[in-house]
Amino acid sequence: METIQSLKDYLFYDLTLKEIKRLIILKEQRVTLDTWFKEDQIRLSEEEKQLLAYIVKHLLPYETTLMNEATIWGRAIYPLLMMAERDELQAWADVSLETEFPSFKLHGIADAVIGKCQAGVMDIPYIVVIEGKRGLEGKNPRFQLYGELLAIARLNWEAEQQPVTTVFGCYTIADSWTFIRATVTDIEQEVPRMNIESTREYVEKIEAETIFKILKYFVQMGNGELA
Repeated sequence: METIQSLKDYLFYDLTLKEIKRLIILKEQRVTLDTWFKEDQIRLSEEEKQLLAYIVKHLLPYETTLMNEATIWGRAIYPLLMMAERDELQAWADVSLETEFPSFKLHGIADAVIGKCQAGVMDIPYIVVIEGKRGLEGKNPRFQLYGELLAIARLNWEAEQQPVTTVFGCYTIADSWTFIRATVTDIEQEVPRMNIESTREYVEKIEAETIFKILKYFVQMGNGELA
């Protein structure tokens, strides 16, 4: 009688670089923002500029590196995600993600996603956000983010069946944001391939408009507005 072998299940938070390289073929590269778009291509409305100014005004007096993570999340991170919402793409916090590949499974809770919602349910996430932990609990947030990007790429592939799937993400530490674009191919094979493009850090206190433009770019790509 043939034995059915169960797939190994990985929790996003526990992923290491060694494990990721065992699961997929990974290529990483650093890019500048103009690799993706020119800043003057993403325009902000006067209302958006005013809202950004209000958020920054309530960050500048404080040492964000000393704030606890929940305060930073509520004061600096999640407000920008909500501002980036468009049409059916909504920002949700604490989203459960679970997906299965031919040779492994991934699961866990994403700190936030922006994705397509239908009937009050997060249907297809396009953007995933990780809040980097600090102190004794701190781990390199990139590996958790890579796992979550791989998971949402699989969910998008299941919906669209495209040979190349592009998804977006970022990780934050205090009010610093690092953005990533992931391109995943061979997603139905035993060993998928993932190409990672990552930016430098952007500090919200002084670069809020640039951070928001990147989020708008991600959302417009997810919404099919940009080629």
